[in-house]
This record gives sequence, structure tokens and C-alpha cells, in this order.
Amino acid sequence: MQPGRVIGRVVATKKTSTLEGVRLLLVQPTDWEGKPQGDPFVAIDAVGSGSEEFIFYVSAREAAVAVDAVPPVDAAIVGIIDGVELEKEG
Repeated sequence: MQPGRVIGRVVATKKTSTLEGVRLLLVQPTDWEGKPQGDPFVAIDAVGSGSEEFIFYVSAREAAVAVDAVPPVDAAIVGIIDGVELEKEG
């Protein structure tokens, strides 16, 4: 699982039937401190996350098992992060 932040919503009026009723969100990957890392991507939302929420996601083909139907996706939001405790190096 990787951390990210929801930065937007994607609206698609035409999509495959297994994506009907599934929210598509734009995710900015981050490090565990919330700093942006890499390029944004589209993920399905399996947990009801919202704008600007700190989340964790899975990517690769296993992302499709996050929802009941098996849509053709490679990223899914599977959790909302309430907090992260990092050990200090040193």
C-alpha cells in the first residue's frame, strides 16, 4: 500500500459496465509525511474518500478486487489515513 492525497474527481459519462456506479478520483502520490511524489493518476474509490483526504491505495491488477465487480483498473483507494507515526532516525 502506498500513501496519496485525493486532489480531484474524474467524470466519465461513457465507461465499461463494471465501472458503473464506481467513483473515479484523481490521486497525487505522496510520501508518508504527505509530500507529493510523482505524477497524479486515476483510481477507483472503494472506501468513500473525499477531496483532500490523505489515503492509501493499492496499484497493479490486484486493485480490481477492492470492489464487488471486477473492473479493468490498476489503482484503488482502499483506506483513509487518520494519522501516521514515523520513528525518528538517529
